[in-house]
Amino acid sequence: MKLNESYKVAVIGLGYVGLPLARLFIEKGHTVFGIDKDESKIRKLQTMQPYLSDMSRNDLKTMFASHRFHVGTAYDTISEADCIVLCVPTPTNEDYQPDLRFVFSAMRQALPFLRLGQLIVLESSTYPGTTDGELKPIIEQRGFRVGEDIFLAYSPERIDPGRSQLTLQSIPKVIGGVTAACTRYAERIYGTLFDQVVTVSNAKTAEMTKLVENCQRFVNISLMNELLKISEALGINLWEVIEAAGTKPYGFMKYYPGPGIGGHCIPVDPMYLLWKAKQHDIELPFISLSHRVNVEMPGYIAGRMAKSLSPLKLDESNIFAIGVTYKRDVNDLRESMALKVVESLLAQGAKVSFYDPYINEITVAGTTLKRSPLTLRTIKQKDCLLILTDHSSIQYEVLAKHAKLIFDTRNATAGVRDKKNIVLL
Repeated sequence: MKLNESYKVAVIGLGYVGLPLARLFIEKGHTVFGIDKDESKIRKLQTMQPYLSDMSRNDLKTMFASHRFHVGTAYDTISEADCIVLCVPTPTNEDYQPDLRFVFSAMRQALPFLRLGQLIVLESSTYPGTTDGELKPIIEQRGFRVGEDIFLAYSPERIDPGRSQLTLQSIPKVIGGVTAACTRYAERIYGTLFDQVVTVSNAKTAEMTKLVENCQRFVNISLMNELLKISEALGINLWEVIEAAGTKPYGFMKYYPGPGIGGHCIPVDPMYLLWKAKQHDIELPFISLSHRVNVEMPGYIAGRMAKSLSPLKLDESNIFAIGVTYKRDVNDLRESMALKVVESLLAQGAKVSFYDPYINEITVAGTTLKRSPLTLRTIKQKDCLLILTDHSSIQYEVLAKHAKLIFDTRNATAGVRDKKNIVLL
């Protein structure tokens, strides 16, 4: 196969990773069979209803207008594909252990339709050894020889929802195959998509690369959250400290505190590595401590709010949460610590409502809350506005002008001139 050949690609999982990847394949002239078990998601695609904040109706129209985008819930189209990409969720369970049921389910449903010469790429976050130790045996049980009959590789996704400065194509793509032949095949196909393909020695190395990237962020953000406590005790604005430290031209990267680390990777990937380390009787105290700091943040924020509202008690207060997604300008609630903060406040008797431009309703501890309008009347009625996500569409100067009190966990009000009614996390 030549580099400029077009391929037929089956993308399993049309969420935050799979759908943007499918779009890139189509833009580069390939044919995509999109597969997702969620029938409502397939219906939305077929009727051009976007469900990702980074994907518009026009984007979907363009994808289908190519006549090279076909979606459905059935796996039989895999038999037509040259390449199969798994982009399914890999969450943790209640004990923070890996939950790979979606990966295994997708692989087993694909098995009957595999044929000689296909490439299978796992992009979902996972622990080192998954591709070799879990997927390879499943494939070889069907009589295929990985590296000869079927080619298998791992390529960590690097999707960052809401970030418009970088295109998917411009983000270097890491690839590691189970065999050298697998790596070469994956490099050939992904080389038609990305400006730079970074090949590593094997699939385990590629899997570890993803975990290291997110463990670094996890530990450093947790460190900033830990430093909040001493900064508060000393009467120091940690946000100002970080900006000042960031002027150092080497050796310092800015990480910011907040209500806790959420999203599809950063709070999850380190738990995968921690679980794997325990299998080898190895402790990873930095990750363990960072996890503890992260899960304690909602309680810490509730305590700080109670102090800020005094003499009004928390169970007498009416709190308006601004933003509930895990990060700004996305509609993603996965692992959102904002929901944990709301849950903590509700558990302590506070009355909580919310506004988020991307979310119509949330369910917290069995209670469903519908979005309240962000009006001057609402702002003035509340005892406190709690900024949990710093969406760029919100006019923070207006909030500050009319709110009784603002508790800002994201430094969203940095540009507000009059800060007399603002408490910064």
